[in-house]
Amino acid sequence: MLILGIDPGLQRTGFGVVEAVGQRLSYVASGTIATAEAPRGDLPQRLKIIFEGVREVVRRYEPQCAAVEIVFVNVNPQSTLLLGQARGAALAALVAAGLPVAEYTALQMKKAVVGHGLANKNQVQEMVRRLLALSTPPGRDAADALGLAISHAHAGASFAALAAAAPLQRRQHAQYRKGRTY
Repeated sequence: MLILGIDPGLQRTGFGVVEAVGQRLSYVASGTIATAEAPRGDLPQRLKIIFEGVREVVRRYEPQCAAVEIVFVNVNPQSTLLLGQARGAALAALVAAGLPVAEYTALQMKKAVVGHGLANKNQVQEMVRRLLALSTPPGRDAADALGLAISHAHAGASFAALAAAAPLQRRQHAQYRKGRTY
């Protein structure tokens, strides 16, 4: 199974493709989608570059699923909103391609790859290099994207088994029932 990891960013969106055969993982590709060619204030153009870049990666490598980093809230709300829009462009491209998308926080990815959620970027790069037997560490954004793909390769099967064993049931809580709310 080919898994595509996406680390969204407005200036650089990292991507990484990993092949999972049982427990064995192998590196396929990684890189970044840079929006530097668009003027700094032209948000729609940057989002278009991200959308088209992710679509091209999906077309080229034909992954079966994708894992995307969940946006965290920054100190600066404007930065969080911009990052969320970059993430939305990447998600839209993945969903338009018909891929199932899993989402992981940076903390979950770091815990799965490095062993603790407060790992720095250099530690993530080094562990990704080791796990995929690369000669040199990938770039920071690509390493995060590869880390997301690795996390999904390890956790995705467990999540699928849980979902099959206990499907989510809709709850009546906080819904109208006989004219009342709960």
